[in-house]
Amino acid sequence: MMAADQTVHGVPPSLSAKVVGSFAYLTVRDRLPTILTKVIDTIHRNKNKFFEEYGEEGIQAEKQTIGLLSKMRNELQTDKPVIPLTDSLQDAECWNQYLQKHQKLHGDQESVSWFKSPWLYVECYMYRRIHEALWLNPPISDYDVFNEAKTQSFFESQQAVMTICTHLEGVNSNIENLSKNQLFEHFDKLLQVSLWGNKCDLSISAGQDNSQKTSPIDSLVSLQPLILVNDSNTVWSTLISAQTHARSEKTTVRVDIVLDNAGFELVTDLVLADFLVSSGLAHEVHFHGKSIPWFVSDVTAHDFQWTIQQTMAANHKCMSKIGYQWKSHLKDGVWSYHDHPFWTQPHEFCDMAADAPDLYANLQGADLVLFKGDLNYRKLVGDRDWDHTVGFGTALQGFGPAPLCSLRTLKANVQVGLQPGQAEKLTSHEPDWMTCGKYAVIQFYSSKAEQKD
Repeated sequence: MMAADQTVHGVPPSLSAKVVGSFAYLTVRDRLPTILTKVIDTIHRNKNKFFEEYGEEGIQAEKQTIGLLSKMRNELQTDKPVIPLTDSLQDAECWNQYLQKHQKLHGDQESVSWFKSPWLYVECYMYRRIHEALWLNPPISDYDVFNEAKTQSFFESQQAVMTICTHLEGVNSNIENLSKNQLFEHFDKLLQVSLWGNKCDLSISAGQDNSQKTSPIDSLVSLQPLILVNDSNTVWSTLISAQTHARSEKTTVRVDIVLDNAGFELVTDLVLADFLVSSGLAHEVHFHGKSIPWFVSDVTAHDFQWTIQQTMAANHKCMSKIGYQWKSHLKDGVWSYHDHPFWTQPHEFCDMAADAPDLYANLQGADLVLFKGDLNYRKLVGDRDWDHTVGFGTALQGFGPAPLCSLRTLKANVQVGLQPGQAEKLTSHEPDWMTCGKYAVIQFYSSKAEQKD
């Protein structure tokens, strides 16, 4: 299945590099080749490591992988047709079917190519081709080309991580004595910390250092005016209603967090999840990450476990204590980590019910789903050329397994749910307001709320 393009009345076309000078065009022309070049350099730099571990076979694998990646870079830069995947991984057929459907939409006149196809599709496709190039070349198939950048980003954010862990420890030590209003204040603060943690995105900076040097806790008041849509009150009331319902029905409250970046952002997500559990706002938290290295800094199962291990091993009392607490949340089943191939496919989320019914059914078990970051937002609203005043619910095109909220700093030129005139005012002051990472949204939607209206 695939959401139809401009064939459906009222659904705008996908953003694409067809529009010369657009953010999509500049991304495909400049940023994606830069990322590919860095991937090639990283693999080449680790040549000796591959030789030490695998001997001559490692060197051959390094050469062949670089050959495949250089070929892809050339295809991208010269707007060649998108080609089918040739590996035998479980999602390859799904990707190839997606390509065929796009070809049908294009007709026989032109091929599906890097600059003429939806930006969301070709950007996702590039990362899947990187994975293919490695997978076709054992023994380095499992090598995460982005691991060095993710690790560096975590260590360079240490001061900010210590500050936020110290803050959480202070909140937790007094959590039983907090009034409902005080609980909301802490919730609101940590929701915003998780929101601004999303600034640290290595795919936007093309792998350049983008770590968090200072804690955003002290900056929250000054950052407040930069939140263009702030539905945190509705998110809070959704959790409170779920809590009330759970008490009366003797059930549990579950919050799902669809993760974005490793490094400092992941720590802010873990801190928020810890608070939700410690405060009793949630009884369990399900984290959803990526099954393969993705968009430079996205969280994989390894990144998730590694971050908790590093927090435990830190030479800082609060940080270490909290790391052990996170480990026990996982051991006790209060926290759980999941991945699913759908998160690393190019589909808009409105396709999920048809293409990944198991995942959709799983999300239906949540009382609230938090979607972190820009790529999740682009997939939520289909990465289309929506008018800025179109409602978030409309742009979701039927997607709504549970009450959901997007926590996103803007780094792509799609944004819905704004007030009339809000976008025009922003454009007149800052033409790049949608792509500079300065602005953010806490944007909520629930089909239940819509039915009540």
